[in-house]
Amino acid sequence: MPFNDTFLRACRKQPIEALPVWYMRQAGRYDPEYRKIKEKYSLLEICRQPELAAEVTMMPVRKLDVDAAILYSDIMNPVASIGVDFDIVASIGPVIASPIRNEQDVARLRPIDVEGDLGHVLKTIEILDRELTVPLITFAGAPFTIASYLIEGRPSKSYIRTKEMMYAAPKVWFALMDKLGDMAIAYLRAHIAAGAKAVQLFDSWVGALSPADFAQYVLPTIQRIFAELVDLPQPKIYFPGVSSGELLPLLKSIQADVIGLDWRVPIAEGRARTGGGFAVQGNLDPYVLTAPMDVIKEKARTIMDEGMAGGPGYIFNLGHGLFPEASLEKLTELTAFIHDYSRTALAAQMKEAR
Repeated sequence: MPFNDTFLRACRKQPIEALPVWYMRQAGRYDPEYRKIKEKYSLLEICRQPELAAEVTMMPVRKLDVDAAILYSDIMNPVASIGVDFDIVASIGPVIASPIRNEQDVARLRPIDVEGDLGHVLKTIEILDRELTVPLITFAGAPFTIASYLIEGRPSKSYIRTKEMMYAAPKVWFALMDKLGDMAIAYLRAHIAAGAKAVQLFDSWVGALSPADFAQYVLPTIQRIFAELVDLPQPKIYFPGVSSGELLPLLKSIQADVIGLDWRVPIAEGRARTGGGFAVQGNLDPYVLTAPMDVIKEKARTIMDEGMAGGPGYIFNLGHGLFPEASLEKLTELTAFIHDYSRTALAAQMKEAR
């Protein structure tokens, strides 16, 4: 099969024939075949087996006909290499054995050794680079989101200990940001060397910050990460997570290619807030997928119309990740609808432009 580069062209704001689509968490528990695999192996056990991790990555590409694959992994995977003992606990998420709370805890963190400790991840990427006919997206967790787990010890709704460190011990906070920024840079560079065709920085929980706190305590590290990757031609995506609409105007200074939007900000508004220089990705509310198919299609059509009205540089996605109760059949039908509807609409646009 010929290589489908539609996603890459959209990232670069180049002309496309139909909108590319992929879904965050598209390799996941909504798929009965994946649930059977999870009965035998944990997420981390799957990640340590390159052939199995590659197969799980490819499953949604074959079943849904999406235009990009995203590596089956977890944002916590690299933190073991810097000296953090953690587990991913069912119904909780990442749980840290000894949370980071002071200067000594940060000082103990060592530089990441991607080849030595995470060779299985690189092997998975190499397999996928050979097997896929769509681009492979790999990813890293952004420093604030990773720090929130390391400091709180597990997922949090208030981020009280995280903010306490930011406000009361800024020297410790910035030392941690520096180390996590270094980790993300090294990890993503290694991914690209192994064959990744695009990379995404997930900042799932940074929307918990005010714009002023984001600008002071987090943005400098985000700027540095993308600046350190700017020599690589592969597209780079920043997803500032949920409830991040007020942070979007501050992203104009980062050297990314694509900004992911959650469902609270319309596509046109997201483009305006980020200055119009980025491609954008998003932003169907994942839970719209619980609706009847005609409602799903109508919501998707509205989003696509906004995306296409802004010119090249739009990728259809969800505003956050898929959830276990999502329907494989609905996702398959939605993907086909996105391709068909956008192909007709873009052809009409081109004809009108002539």
